[in-house]
Amino acid sequence: MRRPFALLTAALLLGALSAPSASAADGDQGFTMKDPRITESSGLAASRLHPGIFWTHNDSDDGPYLYAVDGATGRTVATLTLTGIGSPRDVEAISIGPDNHIWVGDIGDNFGGRWPYVWVYELPEPEELKDATVRATQYVVKYSDGPRDAESLVVHPKTGRVYIVDKNEDGGHLYEGPAHLSTSGANIFRPVAAVDLWATDAALSPDGDRLAVRGYFGGILYDWNGGELKRIERLDVPLQRQGESVTYSVDGSKLLFGSEGADSGVVAEDAPGAPDGGAASPRAREGAGGASAQESGGDGFRNGAIAVAVACLALFGLRRLFRRG
Repeated sequence: MRRPFALLTAALLLGALSAPSASAADGDQGFTMKDPRITESSGLAASRLHPGIFWTHNDSDDGPYLYAVDGATGRTVATLTLTGIGSPRDVEAISIGPDNHIWVGDIGDNFGGRWPYVWVYELPEPEELKDATVRATQYVVKYSDGPRDAESLVVHPKTGRVYIVDKNEDGGHLYEGPAHLSTSGANIFRPVAAVDLWATDAALSPDGDRLAVRGYFGGILYDWNGGELKRIERLDVPLQRQGESVTYSVDGSKLLFGSEGADSGVVAEDAPGAPDGGAASPRAREGAGGASAQESGGDGFRNGAIAVAVACLALFGLRRLFRRG
């Protein structure tokens, strides 16, 4: 009975090894968007409520739609139609804040300051993934130093404060909104820190400690420092057709970079500063509800399983060799 037992043990271990890891299954290794309606994906946000789902939207001329894309298959599993807002002009960014609220930045201005104000939309993330019509709250946004183009919006995961990074070829600024946005009157955003990049999107880490800003050909990682940014290092940004989006994975171990275009690809890179090739910080694990703590042990389990499986197979082979001799 020992030989079948050894074979069974090895088979079970090898089967476990061949199963996809949690991060690979939920899109954290990258994916391709399969929906023919998504041709100008300009923003990307990893869902905490629905792990493995990524929210995106088209740029302009699409309408008030958000798409929930399954990172395992690249297929759209739900489409949200927003009501309670005007006709979107140039939707460029999406972020998820506290209480799983989705924030959408209708903040683009290709005319370099033509619009005297822009809009930000807020809506609760649906608990069930299905096509639905959702009422959103619309906020009017103005900049203290005049109109400008922007494609980056982030919401702090702890405070819920909304920030915008403007898009300027010579570098721009991080603009801070009021502590709480109001639907009555304009919300004035003020510059609080310089950003040395022609920014096309930005993302805050799940613990709120780091800000990743990307452009078409590069990126920069900042220490958040209460909004008084301190540059840490340059980011390795993949060369894409038109790099327009970035998001952290839910556990903070990966940065996922998206691009415009039909069948656009989302490329995953290890997030700098995370030990062992992308393990999240303790605070990030807490923010992810402890799920990442289990995932972070996955590599250790798989490595141990490899050693046990190899040992079992080697032992079985040696026993057969000695018996034949």
